[in-house]
Amino acid sequence: METIKMVIHWLSYAYYLYVFGYASLFKVFQKKSMMQSMNSLGFNKIWTISIGVLELLGVILIVIGIFKPQYKNAGIVFLFPFAVGAFTTHMAHKEYSHFYNSLIMCILTVVLLGTDKNFRIIL
Repeated sequence: METIKMVIHWLSYAYYLYVFGYASLFKVFQKKSMMQSMNSLGFNKIWTISIGVLELLGVILIVIGIFKPQYKNAGIVFLFPFAVGAFTTHMAHKEYSHFYNSLIMCILTVVLLGTDKNFRIIL
């Protein structure tokens, strides 16, 4: 059971890193399709780049987290509002074909924190 939990954790981690990694880099390096998409959602160039830089900061934290687990958890918690924001924005603009990745990121945040042996929530 512990092996399955570990496999789920690291597969989720890899996908989380992949999605946020490409999304942040597309915003920072101003890929035309990303810039047009963000503009259609109401975000101008400055907001899009700012969001990309902040997402990239979270990605860097989760990459550092491979060696220092507390940074991974901090990066995941930091990126969670971006996942929720992307999900709600795509739903509000009726872009149902684009909301899947953001919904998966919201779910994977809970999965990653729940399967991490170094993360605890005490109520």
